Amino acid sequence: AVQLVESGGGLVQPGGSLRLSCVASGFTFGVYSMKWVRQAPGKGVEWVSSIGPGGIIKTYHASVKGRFTISRDNAENTLYLQLNSLKTEDTATYYCQKDDIRGQGTQVTVSS
Repeated sequence: AVQLVESGGGLVQPGGSLRLSCVASGFTFGVYSMKWVRQAPGKGVEWVSSIGPGGIIKTYHASVKGRFTISRDNAENTLYLQLNSLKTEDTATYYCQKDDIRGQGTQVTVSS
């Protein structure tokens, strides 16, 4: 069965950085596009970023472009999201997603 396990979230001050990881198992990771989505309290799920199977093609939501960087290590079956210059509005639970399957998420809280 497909498993996605996110980690790396935490509490950080505005302007700070975090690196999220998602370890995948149960499928051939290197042939699938992957994405990060997030859900803020009381809001719907919002797409954040996607990456192609080879890690070359990357797309970002306008609100995170230039601040977040998506990457992947196909040898380690791991997806990453580097979050820089964090803002309070980035506070959310972040999920990695394959097709319509998500992990349990990792909480990112940006607060002074």
